[in-house]
Amino acid sequence: MSDFRTSYPVRVDASLDASLSRGLWLVKWLLLIPHYIVLAFLWLAFGALSVVAFFAILFTGRYPRPLFDFNVAVLRWTWRVHYYGYGALGTDRYPPFTLADVPDYPAHLDVPYPERLSRRLVLVKWWLLAIPHYLILALFVGGGMWFGAGWPDGAGQDGWAFGGLVALLVFVAGVVLLFSGRYPTPIYDFVMGMDRWALRVAVYAGLMTDRYPPFRMDMGGTDPGSLPVAPPPTGPAGGAAVPPGSGPTPAETSGPAAGSPVASPTSTWTTGRVVSVVAGAILLLTSTGFLTAGSGLLWADQTQRDDNGYVRTPDAVLSTDLYALTTDGIVLEGDGLDWVVDDLLGTARLEAVPTAVGDELFLGVGRTADVDRYLGGVGRAMLGDQWDGGMPGPDSTEMAGGPPVVRPTEVDIWAASVSGTGRQVLDWRPAEGDWTVVMMRADGGAEVSTEIRVAATLPGLTRSAVVLLALGSVAALAGVLFIALAVHRAHRNLTSGDVPPDRLPSAASLDNEPALDATPRSS
Repeated sequence: MSDFRTSYPVRVDASLDASLSRGLWLVKWLLLIPHYIVLAFLWLAFGALSVVAFFAILFTGRYPRPLFDFNVAVLRWTWRVHYYGYGALGTDRYPPFTLADVPDYPAHLDVPYPERLSRRLVLVKWWLLAIPHYLILALFVGGGMWFGAGWPDGAGQDGWAFGGLVALLVFVAGVVLLFSGRYPTPIYDFVMGMDRWALRVAVYAGLMTDRYPPFRMDMGGTDPGSLPVAPPPTGPAGGAAVPPGSGPTPAETSGPAAGSPVASPTSTWTTGRVVSVVAGAILLLTSTGFLTAGSGLLWADQTQRDDNGYVRTPDAVLSTDLYALTTDGIVLEGDGLDWVVDDLLGTARLEAVPTAVGDELFLGVGRTADVDRYLGGVGRAMLGDQWDGGMPGPDSTEMAGGPPVVRPTEVDIWAASVSGTGRQVLDWRPAEGDWTVVMMRADGGAEVSTEIRVAATLPGLTRSAVVLLALGSVAALAGVLFIALAVHRAHRNLTSGDVPPDRLPSAASLDNEPALDATPRSS
């Protein structure tokens, strides 16, 4: 039996619908598509705010309240969606599109706000300390959303992974429901236990509590690990004194985790603020792409140029037992080709050295149609994108055939060519057309083997890097401003006690809201 001393500060409750549709679960994946789309954006914001929260906890020991409310609300929304869908199939009531708690919806998630959090634990709990739980959840839910939900680098996803016990048992329950019209209670209780375990780990990995999740399967709709099974002792008004230290802690009796759901502080998150945070997260995500690409180009420009100003690739060894190595057709066309060549690509260079001393190597670039006519019937390997120990890889194609009738040095089809022993350097100014690069022995013999590298002057590399870095910086700044503005306004409403008019509870919801007590909700 659980009591307050063994409670966990995450409450996951649900109630199974008395009557479930036999076949609705077959199409819930389709009905939930709008939710999946919204959650994809909300989880981007979750990741961005988790990064901010990580540093806030590290330097101040506090999880900023507006960020906490938003991230808990995203978990709450996600839990409702999965309870309706294939995380439980526990209700046929369509999930509401809101971050706030909905008291009469049959699935609830409540997390009390922690006033202080460990500045040291935040460095390790979301990855190192949680590893044992991640291994267990890999069995329960396949290592999906809950495995990465709280990673402060934004690795969380919006989907629930299939392949775990939850998916398997929910499918079995769906089949039983289809034929009998009843949801097997033992399966429901076990699924709820695994879902509850996953949500507790998600909250811990999401940096929202320092209490380590228990290795305990609390099954059933009502969360037995957050509230006592029996009512707590009453105070003097009830006729019995409460022994010192035996009652609930303030964290356990304050906020929505202490009983039936009440109005959530997430009501300060209006639609506009949510959109602002999501837009900021998208801008930050976009900025990382620009900044990474710009940094990579700048690194290549500053460190990978040779003495002649060429940016080159690492050396690679290519070989074939046939008579030629060729590339696939390289198509260059378009109105802006001249600008691309002059300002971005520049002069292309192919450097090759025969692996056998004394061999004469031929390198040539010709129009693909001319090369195909010349090598028609010649055994050759067309290079692919993958390599395995210097041999053409799975993407390469070998074409059977005999030796060429004419040596490559004796045909007049090459836009640029070189041949000889030792290192051969082929420079080529790209032009419009369909081109093929050919590597052969100068005498047309078999067994071509060479060590090659590709290079180009890339005159626009520095400019491209600067442009990308500038775009990334602007996108990052805009993203930070969007998020900061929304968080500031949410915090201002929270501290002032003001609730936006569009978030005020209706009279009907107040009339139907259950009283706050410590009695567990029936499943």
